[in-house]
Amino acid sequence: MRLKILIFFSLLFSSNLLMAQSGYYEDAYRFSHVKAGGSSRIMGIGGTQLSIGGDVSNIAGNPAGLGFFRSSEASISLGYSDWGVNTTYLDQGKSYNTTNFNLPNLSYVMANPKEGLSRGAFKGGAFGISIQRLANFNTEYGFYSDQFGETSILDFYVQDGFGFPVEQFSTLTNLAYQTYQINPAYNLNGQPIAGEYLPINNLEFAPQQDENISQEGSMSQISFSYGGNFNHKLFLGGSIGIRNLNFSSTKIYNEYFGLDAPLVNSSLTEQLRINGAGININIGMIYKPIDYFNLGFVFQTPTWYSLNDEYSASAYADYKGYVYNPIEEIEDVLGELNEFTDVFISSYNLNTPLKLGGGATFFLGKNGFISADIDFVDYSNSNIKSRDFDEGPDNEAIRSTYTSTLNYRFGAEFRFDVFRIRGGYAYYGDPIANSDFDRSTNQISGGFGAKLNKFSIDLALINQRFDGLYSSYQVLDAQNNNIGPVTELENNIFTGMLTLGFSF
Repeated sequence: MRLKILIFFSLLFSSNLLMAQSGYYEDAYRFSHVKAGGSSRIMGIGGTQLSIGGDVSNIAGNPAGLGFFRSSEASISLGYSDWGVNTTYLDQGKSYNTTNFNLPNLSYVMANPKEGLSRGAFKGGAFGISIQRLANFNTEYGFYSDQFGETSILDFYVQDGFGFPVEQFSTLTNLAYQTYQINPAYNLNGQPIAGEYLPINNLEFAPQQDENISQEGSMSQISFSYGGNFNHKLFLGGSIGIRNLNFSSTKIYNEYFGLDAPLVNSSLTEQLRINGAGININIGMIYKPIDYFNLGFVFQTPTWYSLNDEYSASAYADYKGYVYNPIEEIEDVLGELNEFTDVFISSYNLNTPLKLGGGATFFLGKNGFISADIDFVDYSNSNIKSRDFDEGPDNEAIRSTYTSTLNYRFGAEFRFDVFRIRGGYAYYGDPIANSDFDRSTNQISGGFGAKLNKFSIDLALINQRFDGLYSSYQVLDAQNNNIGPVTELENNIFTGMLTLGFSF
């Protein structure tokens, strides 16, 4: 079981909440935050799609758009992403880059329209199936500093263990205790003071610090959809989405105190793996009040996930022969020490928040269109349930950490004979409540394509930018403010997509 995960989104919590926190609350946002996806055509206009029909992206986006299809279609998209991260800690910068080739979308639409003179309001519809990549977790970041930090992870261990017997230590603090990084405090009579601990290095030794975090994995969804056409005015559709995700993270945190210190250097390694599946339902509508104007609406239920995770950690400490002699009865010569946890395995259910979205499209005759979307997501409504651990602290952290966001997208397509030129912008709001730091995502995109008789080719280029904060550990002062190390992250993701479509 993950008892301590040393990633925190912001400096928001009281000490009591932090002591109880187990880290699963991060999954509530990590696996809920899904940006609009689809074909290269849709990505070229910023992901705008809720009121646009006749595109394979409707299968997972707004299934009502399948009612616009008059012929069947198959498409495949190829993608390349470059995720760059610039980090700053103690005014020292470091850069990381992670590249990834992927298959963002594979779709098939089987159209079954009725003849133009057929009676009745129902004018046919289309079935669709797609496999769409919803999230990419492949990235690497961290920090390095040859300056001395103001705190040490030893301070975190001391605070985390305060007031508890050793038998009740959290996983990481127990590793620190087993490797002598923190030790009992003794009174003048040589007796240990219950619940009080001291770091092996006193305050005169400040560490140099570095850390590396490597993440891998992705989240995808298989969607089964149907959309129907009623009098070419009202289009209704629904879909079932089956999601699959895998995520892994390896973190290595190091401190170096120098040869004069009792503890010369230390290292903490954490490994986390999560996999599972989920299901959701998507209901959509598109209405045409007039021929050149569409209104769209989408309701997506929560995704109900069943997840499994494995967590392990290890600690290394090098004392170079230091003699630990706190009282006469104890004298240990310390060298290189290693301690490992067991592999903690747990299962839990995660319900992500529902999503409401709407959009409008204005058509410029046969010359193109302008379209805009907006959707609402309240991340504080996520919920975790498990028989393997007490989920209460994590659900409390979800409610106090996260908030609702309004996300909006707009884009345009202009047509010149068989050619298309596209551009778009998207904004995804900051999910963290009561924070002065802006974590919102800004996305710009563009693209072009060609539509031939039975074949289409589209290219899109997308750039996403967002900032973040990373805290390896936290140490609280008297006012419950974190004075531990905080690293600023600047993320820049460049994505290229190519979609090939075939009509028949």
